[in-house]
Amino acid sequence: MTTGVFFHKVFSQEDWVIIGNKFKNFPQVMEHALRLPNVKLFTPQKVSEELLLKVHSPRLVQDLKESWYYEGASYAVGGCVEATEKIVSGEIDNALVFSVAAGHHAGHNSAWGGTYASCAGPAFLNARQRFGEIKFAILDTDAHHGDGTRELFLNDAHVLHVCFCGWNRVEGGGSKVCVDVGWKTTDEDYMSKVRQEFISRVREFKPKMILHNLGHDTCQGDYGDRGLTPDFFPQLVREINQAAKEVCQGRYLIVTHGGARADVAEYIFPKIIEILAVAD
Repeated sequence: MTTGVFFHKVFSQEDWVIIGNKFKNFPQVMEHALRLPNVKLFTPQKVSEELLLKVHSPRLVQDLKESWYYEGASYAVGGCVEATEKIVSGEIDNALVFSVAAGHHAGHNSAWGGTYASCAGPAFLNARQRFGEIKFAILDTDAHHGDGTRELFLNDAHVLHVCFCGWNRVEGGGSKVCVDVGWKTTDEDYMSKVRQEFISRVREFKPKMILHNLGHDTCQGDYGDRGLTPDFFPQLVREINQAAKEVCQGRYLIVTHGGARADVAEYIFPKIIEILAVAD
């Protein structure tokens, strides 16, 4: 069993939009987890402009190229593309991909909220080009609705997208779901909704891989505070990891998303690596 960790040093060198410099002490704070025998650290390559243009409009890509955060976004998307390919091919079993300036608010022609290029769009397209039609499931537990991801995959019946945000909605023929977690919740109530609304659906959907947009902005004291404790996030990963083992042979990719509390990031991500790396 091999767990991939995808991290580029540039992620720790800037004060990124919305999330700040929460990775300033990475990868050093992951030192213990990275020493586990079945964990492999990868330095991602930049995503190709050609692949970006297959997902985003030329105008959006040009705006991205002219921005100061282009380098970070390129490495973040590149890491997601590479990790997805390695998981689907069987080279690694699961992965934690660090991300800055890229993620779930990027659609075809617009992007906002600190995420200016899609991670899932290029990753899934690249994997399908290489391995054929593949079913994917996306779990989004950031505090905010993943509107860009929803737009890109709304009419794709081979992608299950379950987003835990601020309202209840089912669209896209039933494979695109929003779950209202409330302005304030508890670890127990949130986890119960994940079991009911995602784990039950993913068991029926049977994807090749689960991609998890994991924001910790929902943590107490962060900008999207929903009342969750720092210990909630490793526990969430533990449950989704187990579901992935049941449903798709453990193919589970976590992409870091919102949250500005550096102390929470430094606490949860080494634990998450250890959870992913445990073979049981």
